[in-house]
Amino acid sequence: MKKIGLLSDTHNVWDEKYENYFANCDEIWHAGDIGSLELAGKFESLKPFRAVYGNIDDFSTRRIYPETLRFTLEGVDVLMTHIGGYPGKYDPKIRSQLFSKPPSLFICGHSHILKVIYDKELGCLHMNPGAAGKYGFHRVRTLLRFVLDDGNIRDLEVIEIGKHG
Repeated sequence: MKKIGLLSDTHNVWDEKYENYFANCDEIWHAGDIGSLELAGKFESLKPFRAVYGNIDDFSTRRIYPETLRFTLEGVDVLMTHIGGYPGKYDPKIRSQLFSKPPSLFICGHSHILKVIYDKELGCLHMNPGAAGKYGFHRVRTLLRFVLDDGNIRDLEVIEIGKHG
């Protein structure tokens, strides 16, 4: 069993609340637009950290973190990228990976809109944690926590960490 803290679109904004919300997590995952390697290092100092780069991330961040990350944890096949779309409107760059071998869990960011949708066609859960940073059109900063356990995704929590700006 692993408890996961998931966020995206921090845009180089650190918030002390991250430490509190991720204190009981086993890993922190970031779905892109981290903002800097310095910010990534802060997450890495808290917990094991998995991340993909986003469209605002610079060359140094792109050297360390991939555009797409696929792995299995606790029996759950995970595919994570920054720009992914959502069920029925997946981004063309990720469609072939999704449809050739659908994951159990597909994670993306970019839209700044929190969405958790089960894709019946692919048989996979789609998660977008919204935006945890202070830049963009979103009004509320959000993140997700959930548990992976023996092939199951459970105990999903939506956390509002404050107003935008």
